[in-house]
Formats: sequence, structure tokens, C-alpha cells
Amino acid sequence: MPDNASPDNATDTKTADTGAGGRPTEVTAAGIARLAGVGRAAVSNWRRRHADFPKPVGGTEASPAFALGDIEQWLREQGKLAEVPLRERVWQQLVGHPAGAVAALRQAGAVLLLVRERPAAWQQLRGAADDAELTGVLPAMLDAVLASRLGPEHPVRGLTREALAPSAALVRAAGDLAAVEGAPEAYAFLLGRHLDANPRQYTLTPPGPAALMAELAALAGSLGTVLDPACGAGGLLTAAQERAGEQSAADGGPVTLHGQESDPDLAALTALRLALNTPGAQVRVRAADTLRADAFPQLAADAVLVHPPFNERNWGHDELAYDPRWEYGFPARTESELAWVQHALARLREGGTAVLLMPPAAASRRSGRRIRADLLRRGALRAVIALPAGAAPPNGVPLHLWVLRKPGGGPPPTPQLLVVDTAGAAAGAATGRDKPDWQTVRATAVDAWQAFDRDGGIEEVPGVRRSLAAIDLLDDDVDLAPARHLPPPAAAGGPAELARVRDRLTATLARTTELTPRPGAGDTLPDLAATSRWPMTTVGELARSGALVLRAGGAGTREPGGGPAVLTDHDVIGGGAPSGTLPEAPASGPAEEPVLVHVGDVVVPVLGGGAIARVVDEATAGAALGRNLTLLRPDPAAVDPWFLAGFLRGTANNRQASSYASTATRLDVRRLQVPRLPLAEQRRYGQRFGDLAAFEGALRLASRLGEQLVQGLYDGLTDGSVAPD
Repeated sequence: MPDNASPDNATDTKTADTGAGGRPTEVTAAGIARLAGVGRAAVSNWRRRHADFPKPVGGTEASPAFALGDIEQWLREQGKLAEVPLRERVWQQLVGHPAGAVAALRQAGAVLLLVRERPAAWQQLRGAADDAELTGVLPAMLDAVLASRLGPEHPVRGLTREALAPSAALVRAAGDLAAVEGAPEAYAFLLGRHLDANPRQYTLTPPGPAALMAELAALAGSLGTVLDPACGAGGLLTAAQERAGEQSAADGGPVTLHGQESDPDLAALTALRLALNTPGAQVRVRAADTLRADAFPQLAADAVLVHPPFNERNWGHDELAYDPRWEYGFPARTESELAWVQHALARLREGGTAVLLMPPAAASRRSGRRIRADLLRRGALRAVIALPAGAAPPNGVPLHLWVLRKPGGGPPPTPQLLVVDTAGAAAGAATGRDKPDWQTVRATAVDAWQAFDRDGGIEEVPGVRRSLAAIDLLDDDVDLAPARHLPPPAAAGGPAELARVRDRLTATLARTTELTPRPGAGDTLPDLAATSRWPMTTVGELARSGALVLRAGGAGTREPGGGPAVLTDHDVIGGGAPSGTLPEAPASGPAEEPVLVHVGDVVVPVLGGGAIARVVDEATAGAALGRNLTLLRPDPAAVDPWFLAGFLRGTANNRQASSYASTATRLDVRRLQVPRLPLAEQRRYGQRFGDLAAFEGALRLASRLGEQLVQGLYDGLTDGSVAPD
């Protein structure tokens, strides 16, 4: 390897910081913050306070762009940067590329595929004498490796000599990043960061639902050939390949992945992702509108996995009226999802399985009832599985999974439909607001489908699962929503559970009576004149003096498969246990450490206008601090936590520290005031504030138990599990 190809000397200053024609690589304020490991507010402060901060070379007044080389030099001179990490340098070159980030990512991905597939050829090419020689030879090499890996009709186009001319520095840096991290990992970082930076441009299938869909399909048989006709960023095909890889490890069979995507740019990026991540699979991705221009009309796949676009009116209704795929009926203009269902069935082999992520309305809209009825009569639709809200975007809607089987040799004598509602099962083990317990969701769905597919029926579990004869569903509506066909579970666990709730409520009410505070201790009234002369200080002054530490919540991610629970603002306001979950770390980088709460910390919500402060106890310690919360960690030798929390809750105190917008009230925690008292006096007040907190907690528990008992009795009386006498 030539010296200049060493990962430690990956790119010299000239090639790293300039693009086409000597044009400097540009970086935004967000990019500067990422390079220096600070927030964007810090970059804004540097621009205001340092006269020698580099001037913008592009962008707009609201979002200026700076020369990367100038920024790096300034950061080093200020001692704020030792060296730009290679992956950050590649990313800044990519986003600053004159052809745009997508074109640059396509070029970088193709180069990484060359590095992966033909490392010896890349090493020879990497030592090219100059940029013109490098970009002159590269197009033919890329075309050859792309055609070999993705087929001659691959979607990764536009890699000409002219298009690659400005990309010599990016090409070299991408190859060097592959040498350090590996080609698949390098592309996963770049693609992941691009997707994270453009969340509104792409609708992604989360890993949990994608893995579940692949598992449901795999339970029915081999995943030798898999199609996703709306493949997007390739999440479903990646999950299918991982599941198929487990199968092929046992039987040694090859895996073929077919994908189609209407966005040519996204199709190219997805093809490169699959080619790099699935070395043992044959990958065929095409760029075209699937319903109007099917790229695989002769395919007979083992499985079809689809997350189709929802509520599409312009899906081809007028021009596709006589399409042979509409074997179960011509979909109405408003039923684009049923067009995707029939396309999936048309591309399956006999006995093959399709799993589609569907909006709940598709199970009940009257305009689709005839197609749903025919799918049931012929035994094509086998299961409808309701997911909890938050499982996949749009997160406020509980989506459905439809599991279909292409009929072959005649329908079964009595077609059955499995209906499953995973939301009820997941609610009992919920890990946070809008964050379902995915392991429970998966186990509920997989266990039900596996038993149903094996035995043709299933034991009923009220509120969770049931198998129905298709003929019983063929009414005027053909409504297939699981919730409408599942018998409710026994009210609150049945009479025995209601009796336990009543006993707990009785004991809690008795404790509430014991804890009810008196306005004062005896007949002695406080000296109001003395209390009005207390010397006061603010939380901000205490933080500056070191008497406490202030931390803001909301930061932090988790590695896949684990992480601490999150204490949310709703938990603090409602007095509940930590109920949130940290988001998964993006593929573009490592997990970010959250702020963890300790025993004795005081947590204050900053939105909502309420006077709330909570002292962290043993049960809450170790949770991550959620958004819209501020943590105060007092020095126990200087400030008593209960004293601090109690005075922070004063109504007048909150009023003077609050600011008001048109729709919300925000609390400036630093402006909250507390009196300067000796530690012994603080503890006297702290003891009283702690007693008030215990009384408040007992009241909350009594309220929850009372509501549970009342609703349970209503449900029991109406469903017959509780007698009226």
C-alpha cells in the first residue's frame, strides 16, 4: 500500500479540504458542533465572542456555511480540536459535495462496494498518481462490480467520469474509512446519518416490526426468495436476510432478495446497502413504480414483505382497471392498500406467505369489503394482528399486520382467520408512554401465528387472540379489526382481583387518615416578621457556589436490547415510577450517555405551570432523566434535598420564576428562590416537607385504586362477571 493510503494519513490537507476546482469543502454550524463535540449554542457563542472566527463562505444568513479547512485550523489554534476523526471528515465531504449529499453517498457506497468485492484492485487504484487518473479509471471498475453484484439493470447510475471528477477526495477518504472500520460499517454510518438528518424525507420501518414480519413469514417455510415491492431504505429485506441466514445456516440454501422502489435515489442507496450487508445473497433492486411498472412480473417468491405507502389516491386506479393482478376484485381509488395486498399475492408461489404492515382502516372501510370478503372465502387472508400504537410510524395509530397465504390446489374446506391484539398484552408490561414492550408484542404474535398455522385453529385467550370461521365474518361490513371480534378479558382480573383492590384501597385510606397533616405543630404560630426577613438566594447562585449541580434532561440513547428506564415529566407530575424508554442509538454512531438520577436528587418539570418538585428515592434511582426536566443535585453538607424541594414548590416562588408564551408556561429553574438557613433548620423544614410528600403519595395511590375499583365494577356488572347483589 502506498504511504498516502495509510489510514493514519488518510487524506492530506489539500484533498481533504477542497473539492472541484479548488472549491473548499463546506461545513455548517451543526457540523462544527459535531466536530468539536459541543452544542450549536456554543458555536454561536464562538462566532460572537471571537473576532478571528472564520467568516462564512456560503449558505444563507440563517444557515451559513464555512470552509472546513479554516474551521479545523481555528479549532486547533483554540485548543478545541486535536484532530478531526476520519468518519467526520468523510461525512463533511459528503454533505458539502457540489452534487449534493445523495449523489455523494451513492458514489461513496459504490466505492465501498468495490473495496469489499475487489480489495486488490482498489489497493492498486488507491495509489493512482493524481486525481484525474483516479476518477478516470474508476467509472469502468465501478460499473463492472455493480453489474456483477446487482445485475445489469441495477439502479446505481450516474457514476461517469464527469460526475466523479469533483469526488477524488471523497473517494480516497471513503476507501480509507473502509480500511479502518470495514466497508459495510462505513456505509452503514454514512447512510444512517443521512437518514437521521432527513427524517421527513423517508418513512422507515423500525427494526422491531421488520424483524417480526420476517419471522412470521419464515415460520411458514423457506425464505429462499424474498420480495419487497416498496422497499424504501431496505429495512424489511435486511430483516429477511438475517432470518434467512439462520435458515440457510441449517440447509445451505441460497438467498435472493428482490426490491423495488419508486424513488431512484433511494433505490440506489438501498441496493448498495443490501449488497454490502448481505455478501451471501443475490440482490436485485429496481427503480420504478411497482403498481404501474412491475419490475418482476414473472417472480414466484417464497415470501413478500411490504410496508406500503398509506392513503395513496394516485396509485394508478384509472390506468390499471384491467390488470390481471386484481384477482380478488378491482380496488377502489381509496383502497391503495388492497392493491398492494393483491400485488403481493400475485408475486408469491403457491403456498407462499406475504406479510404487510397496514393501516387499521383497511380492515374496516366499506369500500374494501368485497375484496376482503373474497380474500376470506378463498383462504388467502390468514391473520390480522393489531400492533400497539407507537410500534411504527405514524406512531399515534395502532397499525395491523396482515398475513396472507397464496392458495394452491383449492381453498381449505372451512377457511379460518386468526385475529390477535398485541396491544392488550403489551399494555400490561409497557415500558413507557407510547413505547410498547416489544418482546411481549413479538411473543404474543409469533406464538399465536405458529400455533394457528400448525393446527388450523387456536385456543382462545380473551382480549388477546381468537380464530374465527371465515363465513362468520361475511356480513355487510366484513370488518376484520381484531378488537371487534375478541371477547373482553375478565373485568380487572375477575371478582378475586377486585376484592384485592378493595382491600388495598381500605388500607391506603386508613394510612391517608394517619398521615393527614395539621396546619401547625401545636398552638404556637410562626414569627411572620422573622420569616419575612430571611435572606434569600436563587438556585442559580447555589449552582455557581457549588452547593448544587444543575443538569438538563432529554439527552441519551441506548444500545439495541437494553438501557435504563426514563423518568418523564408525566412521571414526576403524577408521582409514578419511571415509564419512558431511551431511543436506540443511530446506526451512525455510538450510544450517548444519559443523565442518571441519584438518591437525594431533586427533579423539577420546566413546562406546564405547576408547582412540582420531586426528591428521588431508592426505587427511582438509576433512571435516566427525561425531556423537559431539570435535575438539582444538592451537596448534602450544604443543602437538605427535602428542604430544597419544598421551597421550590411554593406557588409565589414558581410565579416569579415563570415566563409565559401563547400556549405554554416555562419555568426558569435558576430563578427559583430558597432561604439561606442553617443546615439544622433546613432539616426541620425538610422533615415536614417529607411528611407532606408521603401524604400526597398516599392520596394519589388511593385515587388510582379507587378508579380501578370503580371501573372494574362497571365492567364486571356489564359483562356478567360480577353479580349486582
